[in-house]
Amino acid sequence: MNTDVDVLIIGAGPAGCVAASLLHREGFKVRVIEKQRFPRFVIGESLLPHCMDYLQEAGLLEAVAKENFIQKNGAVFHRDGGTCNFDFSAQFTEGWKYTWQVTRAEFDLALANAVKDMGVEVLFERSVTSVEFLDSHATATVSHPDGSSQNVTAKFILDCSGYGRVLPRLLDLERPSNFPVREALFAHVTGDHRPEGREEGKIWACLHPSGAWLWIIPFSNGRTSVGVVATPEIFAQFLGNPEEQLRAIVSTDPSAGPRLRDMQLAFAPQRIVGFSCGVKQIHGPRYALVGNATEFLDPIFSSGVTLALASASRAAKTLTRELRGETVNWQADYADWVMGGINAFRAYVAAWYDGTLPDIFFNAGRNRDIMRQVCSVLAGYVWDKSNPYVTQPERALPLLSRIIKSQAGLVTTGT
Repeated sequence: MNTDVDVLIIGAGPAGCVAASLLHREGFKVRVIEKQRFPRFVIGESLLPHCMDYLQEAGLLEAVAKENFIQKNGAVFHRDGGTCNFDFSAQFTEGWKYTWQVTRAEFDLALANAVKDMGVEVLFERSVTSVEFLDSHATATVSHPDGSSQNVTAKFILDCSGYGRVLPRLLDLERPSNFPVREALFAHVTGDHRPEGREEGKIWACLHPSGAWLWIIPFSNGRTSVGVVATPEIFAQFLGNPEEQLRAIVSTDPSAGPRLRDMQLAFAPQRIVGFSCGVKQIHGPRYALVGNATEFLDPIFSSGVTLALASASRAAKTLTRELRGETVNWQADYADWVMGGINAFRAYVAAWYDGTLPDIFFNAGRNRDIMRQVCSVLAGYVWDKSNPYVTQPERALPLLSRIIKSQAGLVTTGT
C-alpha cells in the first residue's frame, strides 16, 4: 500500500529531531507532528557529554553550538559542607569532555529549525488523537489548530512525545514506576553568585538536611535554573506557597543558601508531582517508543535528554534496516539495548536515594580509578560495557559503599 509518509514521528523535541534527521538522510519521507508551538518552556536543561555524540551523528551539533550555551564541564555534589567534584575531563570512557547547560526553549527550537532546513516536514500545534495498526501500514488521526482532523498513513510510527506519552496513553501501555512518588519544585532565577572559570558551568546537586536535594543549573543568559526534589512528606515540612517553600529550602541548605542568597525569581515556581513513569513495552507492530515516552526515571543525573537522543538514534537505525527489507528483531536490536542504558541509570538513581552513592561521593579516601568509572556514567556513557560500574552497578555500588564504611570504621566485620 502507498502511504502518506514512510515514518510519522510524534513530537519535535530532541528525540524526534534526531530520529527525523537520521531517517531523512537515509532517503525516507518523514513527517513530524508536534502538539505545541515552539519555543516553549520545558525542563531537562542539563545535558550530558554523550549527548554530543548523538547530536553530531544527526548533523545537529553545529546548530546547537551557534546558540552559545554555557559550557558544562562536570557536576558538583554537596552535603553538610562536603564536596565531590566530578570533572568530565577525568572520565574513564573515551568521549566528549564537556557539554552544555541549555534553556530548552532555545535548544529545542534550534533542533527543530535545523531539521526543517534539511527538508523534513515539521508541523506544530497538531495532536495525534487515535492510531490504528494494520499488517500493511499504520493510520494516525491528526487534529489541526482549526479543529479539523485528517488521517495520516505511515509505514511506521515513532512516539517521541516525551511527557505527552501519546502511544502509551492510546494503547494502554502505561505502567506505574517502582520509585516512590516525588515532586519537583523549580524556577529560573537571577542573582546567582556563581563560581568562576571552569567551575561556572558545572551543575550543582545539593543534599539538603531535610532529605530533599536541589539542582542549580547556570545559563549563558544570566539566569539559573533552581529546583528542589523531595517526597510530599518532606515538602510538607516547609509551610507556605510554592515560592515560600522554594526559598525556605534554598536558604537552609549549607551550600545553595550562600550561593543563592540574592536570588530573584524570573517566574513563579512550577511543580511536577509523580514524574517517574514506566511502560509495559516499548515497541510493537509498526511502532516504537523513544525517549521519555518509554520511561522517565528522575532528574538527579540529568539522564532524560541523553536517553532520548540515544534511543532515537537506535530506533532510527533499526527502522532503517526494516524499511529496507531486512529482518529486524526489535526486542533484541532496540528494546534490550535501550533498557540496558535505562537500567544502568536506574541503579544509580536508586543508590542516590538509599544513601549508597552519597557514602561513596563524600568519602575522603575514595579511589581515583573507581571515581573515573563513575564519572563516565555521570557523563552518560552507560553503554560502555568495559566499565564495571556500567555492567554491574547493582552489585558494584553497594559493595564499594560497604568497603568505604568498613575502612571508616562504620561497619564491623561480619555484619
